[in-house]
Amino acid sequence: MKNLSATFVTEMMKLRRSKILLITVCLFIFIPLMMGLLMLLAQHPEIASKLGIVAAKASFFRENTWEGYFEILNQTMAAIGVIGFGFVTSWVFGREYIEHTITDMLALPVSRSSIVVSKFLIVTIWCSVLIFVLFFAGLAIGLFIGIPGWSEEVFYHSMHIFIVTSYLTVLLSTPVAFFASISRGIIAPIGFVILSLIMAQFVAIIGLGPYFPWAIPGIYTIAEGTEGMYLVFASYIILVATSIAGFIGTIVWWRYADQH
Repeated sequence: MKNLSATFVTEMMKLRRSKILLITVCLFIFIPLMMGLLMLLAQHPEIASKLGIVAAKASFFRENTWEGYFEILNQTMAAIGVIGFGFVTSWVFGREYIEHTITDMLALPVSRSSIVVSKFLIVTIWCSVLIFVLFFAGLAIGLFIGIPGWSEEVFYHSMHIFIVTSYLTVLLSTPVAFFASISRGIIAPIGFVILSLIMAQFVAIIGLGPYFPWAIPGIYTIAEGTEGMYLVFASYIILVATSIAGFIGTIVWWRYADQH
C-alpha cells in the first residue's frame, strides 16, 4: 500500500506540472463551443444561409432542441473520447520512454505493479476531469444560446447516457496503455486508437457493432428502437473483458519485460 501511495503521489505531481493537462482541457471546451455555434446556426437559418457550407454542417442535429443537442453531445463523447482518452493514456504510459526517465523510475524501490496501477489511476482522474469539462461546458453553452425544449427529464436521462458512455470509453484505455508500453512511445498507441475508431465505423455498418468493443460506446448513445443499433448483454462482457485484458497485459509487460 505504501508503494502505491508513493507512486500515485509521484504521478500526481507529474500531472500537475504537465502543460498537456491544460491543453486537453482547452480542447474539450472547444468541442462544445463548436457544437453551440452549429446549434445557433441551425436555430437561425437566415444567418446560416450567408455562410454556405457551414450552414449545411448545422443540419446534423436531429432536432434543434435540448434532446437533439444532448444526443449529439453524447455521440461526440463516444467518438472524441476514444481519441482524447487514448491520447491521455498514451502520454501517461509513453512519456517515460520519450523523456528517457524509465530507467530511473524502475530503479526506485517500488514494485512495477504499483507504478502501473498508479498510472491507471491518473488516467482515470484525468479522463474524469475531461468528462466533467465537456459536459458542463456543453451545458453552459446550451443555456447561453437559449436552446428550447429544456426539461429535467431530458437532462437527467441525457446525463445518465453521457456518464455511462464516458466511462465505457475510459475502460477502453487499458489496451492503449499496453501498446504504449510495448512500443515504448506514443505514436503506435495513437495509431492503434485511430485504427480502432475507423474499424468501429465499418463494423457498425455491417451490423457487428455490438460485438466490437470500440463501437459499443457509440451504439449506447443511439436512441432505442434504431434498427440494427442496439446492445446485448454480451456487448458489456466483451468490453469489460477487453479492458481487463489490457490492464493485465500492461502489468505483465511492466513486471517481466526488459525495460533497459
